[in-house]
Amino acid sequence: MSAAEESFFDLLGETLQSLDRGIRGQFLSRFFKAFATIEISEGESAALWDRILARHRELTDSGIGPVSLKTTMVDVLQGQNLLQVPVVVEYRELRKLQVSAGTDALTGLYNRRLFEEYFEKELSRAKRSGWQLALVIMDLHRFKEVNDRYGHQKGDQALRLVAAAARDTVRSSDFSFRIGGDEFAVLLAQCDRERCAALGRRLRVRYESVVQELHLDVPLTLDYGIAVLPDDGDQLDGLIRVADRRLYEMKNAVREDALMTPAGPIKAVAVDKRKWERISLSGTSAHVVWNEQARAIAPIIDVSYGGVALMVENPDIFPTEFPAVLHVPTQFPVKVVLRKAYTLLTVRSGTRLGCAFV
Repeated sequence: MSAAEESFFDLLGETLQSLDRGIRGQFLSRFFKAFATIEISEGESAALWDRILARHRELTDSGIGPVSLKTTMVDVLQGQNLLQVPVVVEYRELRKLQVSAGTDALTGLYNRRLFEEYFEKELSRAKRSGWQLALVIMDLHRFKEVNDRYGHQKGDQALRLVAAAARDTVRSSDFSFRIGGDEFAVLLAQCDRERCAALGRRLRVRYESVVQELHLDVPLTLDYGIAVLPDDGDQLDGLIRVADRRLYEMKNAVREDALMTPAGPIKAVAVDKRKWERISLSGTSAHVVWNEQARAIAPIIDVSYGGVALMVENPDIFPTEFPAVLHVPTQFPVKVVLRKAYTLLTVRSGTRLGCAFV
């Protein structure tokens, strides 16, 4: 946009503020018709201009840099579906404005505004096409402790790593959002419950891998809940409630149980139910590399939120605590630290070695 054109719109804004609202409405009604062939009443024109000014103040205060009044006007008219003919503006400026309006500044993910907009669109499309639509809602387990102990700067780093994990994990056709402080969501078109749950697990494992670079004493992890159209409802609010409820159940469910070992039962304790939800990996290529120098490998029997079970010949050669790399089909290799928890002789030749994630 030329300096003269920019000055004209700034002068226009100042002049209109000094006019009586009735006269302002008369002028604006003609102005919008000439500017973009919009036929609206004088009262509607005055109200629309107020929205443009409010949006301009919002963008000016947001810190994204100078935004011209003309670019703001085009943004508002597009948002109101009133722009019927092309209006020439500086493309880079308009693009910056559009990206800023729909993007969370901290993580670079889509924001809450676009979450609701995209959810409504994808919901309508799924209903018309008879497709399934899956929703994953997540938050960070014990995030408040991180902020309290390490400060908000470290907390912000932890939030950015959620975005990094999502970019590494979700499909290009999926949408990832930050919808609150430590709350995130993923929309998955044409996705059933099983694949949605698998994505939630992959996201959690991936996040646990990348968050290690922060060297936190707090075991910061992703909790999640899922909802799928049409099984869990067919309205936006209902699906969000179902996913929220399942997130809450994962976060708060506990199990009191005893683990049988050759030495007898371990005393029952209350622990997260998540730590007992095991995913069998027997018969797959899943394995851990627990001694990189010797390339020592052990097959994985199953994995859970709290640890992993290995099939080994001699558990005594494993140290009490050791670094390892998990190799699981369809997932990235994950570096972990394992602590021996129990051993259990099996009916086959070998010993089940249970290890907890440190």
